[in-house]
Amino acid sequence: MGEVLTRAEIRRDQDVFAVRQLGRWIAELVGLESQDQIRVATALSEIGREALTRGAGSVVVFDLREDRLVITVDYPHGADVRQTEGVKLAGRMVDEIALSAEDGRVTLVKRVPGHHSRRTLDGIREELARRSPSTAALDVLREQNRELAATLEEVLRLNAELTETNQGVVALYNQLSAELEETNRGVVALYAELDEKSSQLRQAAEARQRFWASVSHELRLPLNSIIGLVRLLLGSGGDPLSEEQEHQITLVGTSAETLLALVGELLDLAKAESGRLDPHPSMVDVVALAEELRMTLQPTGPADGVTLSVDVSGEIGEMFVDEGMLTTILRNLLSNALKFTEYGEVRLAAVVDSAMAEVVFTVTDTGVGILPEHLERVFEEFYQVPGALQLRAKGTGLGLPYARRLAEALGGTLELASTPGEGTTATLRVPHRTAGPEVGRVLVADDDAGFRAVARRMLFGFAAAVDEAADGVEALELMRERPPEVVLIDLLMPRLDGTALLHRMAEDDALRGIPAVVVSVVSEQPGPLHPVLPKHGLRRDRLLEAIREAVRDSAGNVKGDGHGTRD
Repeated sequence: MGEVLTRAEIRRDQDVFAVRQLGRWIAELVGLESQDQIRVATALSEIGREALTRGAGSVVVFDLREDRLVITVDYPHGADVRQTEGVKLAGRMVDEIALSAEDGRVTLVKRVPGHHSRRTLDGIREELARRSPSTAALDVLREQNRELAATLEEVLRLNAELTETNQGVVALYNQLSAELEETNRGVVALYAELDEKSSQLRQAAEARQRFWASVSHELRLPLNSIIGLVRLLLGSGGDPLSEEQEHQITLVGTSAETLLALVGELLDLAKAESGRLDPHPSMVDVVALAEELRMTLQPTGPADGVTLSVDVSGEIGEMFVDEGMLTTILRNLLSNALKFTEYGEVRLAAVVDSAMAEVVFTVTDTGVGILPEHLERVFEEFYQVPGALQLRAKGTGLGLPYARRLAEALGGTLELASTPGEGTTATLRVPHRTAGPEVGRVLVADDDAGFRAVARRMLFGFAAAVDEAADGVEALELMRERPPEVVLIDLLMPRLDGTALLHRMAEDDALRGIPAVVVSVVSEQPGPLHPVLPKHGLRRDRLLEAIREAVRDSAGNVKGDGHGTRD
């Protein structure tokens, strides 16, 4: 139970104002803040008007219950209590409101701070008794005007603060705009510089290709002449030679052949570095290829020397791959293994990894092995592992680097694992394709050279040819020169970005029919007709399926509209 502070009746309009003023006094005396006092007075004003519309004689009771001020308004003669607009507004002014249709009662609850003792309650009653609530509407109106004036002053103060804040925001905006404009000028200048550097790099690459073509002719021609002359001198038709002369001429011939092999490896490696390794796949009998390598490289040492064995799983059968590249890789791996194995076995094995859709070739030997710190360095040009056996073995240090580049050109990988003193295992993984390409030419438009290399590997065997463009402008030039069957587009590219490239293609009668797949770090959808794949975590199966879908949709649109366009 609580303590009744006072009660009042509402019989006419003036009583509504009196109850409002009484409610504000009580709210002040129980310790509520100024804003809460106004809320309590407003709630009573609204409920008082609602009660008066249902007749005279409503009773208002103010009750203090521990930490709550409870105000009950009994409508006259149990009049109907409804959820009107006035009741809803009163409910927003207090903490709780309850309606009792049976009793015709509205209960308002407002929480008050602290605990009030008997002595405090008696003091509140005495203070209320000294105050005489004015029943004149004019007095209450004056009080409300004073409250409105105070509120207006607060609004003006807040408006001044807002104006000051806006001035600061405008100043900050102007500063950021100036900085952004300066940054944009820097970006434009950087793009211009990059464009110039790209042009210089292309010119340098063309000059490099011309240089290697010249070197290929100028070096190989005299070396072949030397080798031919040596064979004539050592042949049966030449003049008799002394043993020393024959020995020296043989050394000349051997040195020329070694130099010719070195020139060939250098030229092949230069071709790989310039990205001119274009696989030409065909159906290859892997069992026959492995057996041919065994017969060619079978060592002729003593019985307790080194044996070469091959073990190719029958599950592989024929695979769609560049036979020359695959043969070169395996020959390099087997030659290295035989070179650094004095006793034991060199074994070539091949199995199918169904989960990865790859053929896994392993070349295992029982040779000297490689220390961990040298495992990756052996793939550097001209690097040779130091050791006594290395001094006796002939080599240029170019075989493994070239083999890895060939593996990457085939869409595969080449890795080494070794235990010093026990042997080395080279693992070559190549996509397992048992049929020809599904699509023709594919263009990869992306400024990230690393991703272009990854895409080329993923497309190996699936696409008949793969072109690369470092930006949208270059992509347009390549598409007009060699129209692809499908194009992979990155959205973020210099000079002409992916979205602009798609718009240019749509406006060009010759290019609008080319289907596109967007592969980008940006999740933005450039249009409803283009599949979008994220670069992060991109899988080969998802990429190939997206290409198939784009090609199918493009073919469907061509048949559907009769014009071969994608609107």
